[in-house]
Amino acid sequence: MYVNRIFAEKIGEELESRILPHHPENLYAPIDYMLNLSGKRIRPLLVLLGADLFGIKNIDDALPASVAIEYFHNFSLIHDDIMDKAPLRRGKQTIHQKWNDNVAILSGDALLIKAYEQLSRCPARFVPDLLRIFNRVALEVCEGQQLDMDFETSDTIGQEEYINMIRLKTSVLLGGALEMGAVLAGASAENRLQLYDFGVNLGIAFQLQDDILDAFGDPVTFGKQVGGDIIANKKTILYILLGEAIRREDEAYFAELLSLGEVDARQKIAGIITLYEKYAIQQKADTLKQHYTALAYKSLEAINIDHQRKTELYELANQLMKRVR
Repeated sequence: MYVNRIFAEKIGEELESRILPHHPENLYAPIDYMLNLSGKRIRPLLVLLGADLFGIKNIDDALPASVAIEYFHNFSLIHDDIMDKAPLRRGKQTIHQKWNDNVAILSGDALLIKAYEQLSRCPARFVPDLLRIFNRVALEVCEGQQLDMDFETSDTIGQEEYINMIRLKTSVLLGGALEMGAVLAGASAENRLQLYDFGVNLGIAFQLQDDILDAFGDPVTFGKQVGGDIIANKKTILYILLGEAIRREDEAYFAELLSLGEVDARQKIAGIITLYEKYAIQQKADTLKQHYTALAYKSLEAINIDHQRKTELYELANQLMKRVR
């Protein structure tokens, strides 16, 4: 993971060196605030790893695209938090809570524009391809967010629909980040596609793991409330698998649990997890996660490059899939 650490430091330094105007304060201060809530920064790291995989001569040439991906990701989080009415992000107040919805919307918009500004700093011969990838991914993320909101009022959601939603909302950004790095290193179209597929399938497995941890993670290490998705009746893969497997004898009890509010949160979580255990839902979800993990590794293996050059990506993928929070 030595290269990963070096690249993470480069990304951190680049983000910390940003210069934003001071006026109007209510436009730029929220952007600074959001970018200082440092997350895992996996997506910008993937840009650099994609470029490094195909032997980019100067990794600094990929830094603007890396920052663009991080800016876009944070823009999407700002707007998602408004739509979800989320009070916290990374343990701190969300922008719409600390300021207000209008400030959050406009600051998010400005951050998206800053992402395009970063892309314009990339080597000119690659900018058209980078823009095509960035625009495609950005639109797909919006489509995924809309599907996620539509699911809130839908009674019947199948596994394929759910996988497609998380592919769009979460996974294409990981694949797109890797593909943009590959573009900057002059990789072939075939290699770019294989690397993109690796990122997308890894992203799907990552989200499935997140769904599993929400119900079965260790409260000490998970980093957020275990059972949060259960309390919110969020249609995760666990919820969907239970809906497909549940027998008539348990349907009324399941419906009763879903009707409970936050006052009865403990009872609700305990009851739903009992049903998950009865129908072996964790094992079914884990099997699905392993399927997409295997697809990701298959795509990475198919890239015709020395295996040693892929070590950092394998290690990062293993780290993501074995995480406990």
